[in-house]
Amino acid sequence: MIPIAGSAYTYTYATLGELIAWIIGWDLILEYAFSNMSVSVGFAAHFVDLLDWLGIHLSPKWLSPAYLPQGLQDLAGKDIYTPGWHFGFNIPAFIIVILLTMILVRGIRESARTNNIMVLVKLVAILAFVFVGLHFIHPSNYVPFSPNGWSGVLAGGSIIFFTYIGFDSVSTASEECKDAQRTVPIGIIATLVICTILYIGVSLVLCGIVPWQSVIGDAAPVVNSLKRLTIQTGSPLLHWTRLVVLVGAIIGMVSSILVFQLGQARVWFAMSRDRLLPDAFSKLHPKFRTPAFATWFAGILVAIPAGLFDVGTLAELSNIGTLFAFVLVSIGVLVLRKKQPERRRGFRVPGGPVFPILSVIFCILLMAGLPVRTWERFFIWLIIGLVVYYFYSRKRSEFYKG
Repeated sequence: MIPIAGSAYTYTYATLGELIAWIIGWDLILEYAFSNMSVSVGFAAHFVDLLDWLGIHLSPKWLSPAYLPQGLQDLAGKDIYTPGWHFGFNIPAFIIVILLTMILVRGIRESARTNNIMVLVKLVAILAFVFVGLHFIHPSNYVPFSPNGWSGVLAGGSIIFFTYIGFDSVSTASEECKDAQRTVPIGIIATLVICTILYIGVSLVLCGIVPWQSVIGDAAPVVNSLKRLTIQTGSPLLHWTRLVVLVGAIIGMVSSILVFQLGQARVWFAMSRDRLLPDAFSKLHPKFRTPAFATWFAGILVAIPAGLFDVGTLAELSNIGTLFAFVLVSIGVLVLRKKQPERRRGFRVPGGPVFPILSVIFCILLMAGLPVRTWERFFIWLIIGLVVYYFYSRKRSEFYKG
């Protein structure tokens, strides 16, 4: 319906007005930035593991975040760093974001063939882990099956929710699809089902081959679990499976960082074009015709914290931002159907208001599973955003009547 840059921000602007659009735009900045920080830290952990597979061992001081709430342990469980801050910086996480930012400034077009190849490599890596790991499962690791009860299930669902952010990008490409009313719902639902099955398969195998406590706070739990098993069993099959998983994970995370850094810069661009942010964010590079300032700003915003913080701290903030954005978009669907029922739509979700209402309920339920400190940080972020809007953005808006 709205084939211009900005994703959920633009949709909310058209349905709920400028203030709510500002809130969701400010929230999307949080969502995209912290999800990419999390993925960057994960990339760094897998890159370090790849170096280890190749026999290259570097100082953990420059390969791990400066803040480690769980500390850092070797495979024998001995402390490399105690919990808290230490002198160091996650250089691989920082460098990958800066490199991809440079690529985005120059401009990149992802072909369907390239994307299909990357998806195929990732699927091979996932299936290799699942089918090889099945032979090394210890049933005792499943007892108790749910050690933290339903509250643990809710908290776990809340913490891993940001892995579903990619489905939002599928919906924003609806205008480019043939027969969108039929193909987009099929594409989203089919990939949701497939990804959920793969998530369950990986989780079951991972928790079966190692005790669940051993992966707490680990930014690369699958490959590190394979490494433990390889050392314990001396299996060459596990040794090579670990390499396959490493390559698949690294390719997947690079493509993820690239896509969402692109998306984050476009949100800055759209908000600047609506005069809610400084004009510099919507200026295009004279040669490459990309929003260079917004792209560099987004890159630096992600790269520095990615070098300082652990994956868990970053993921929690990404999740609450994502869930809150989905709540506002779902409310926007209800409002638009009520206010403009005659408006032409590319496709219409069946069931009337049922699915948007269920979406709001389940998103709020998942938000309730996040730690109190995450809510505190989220409200601080929103308050800062409202202050910026009231004293700066509101007065620049084309609708301002001062």
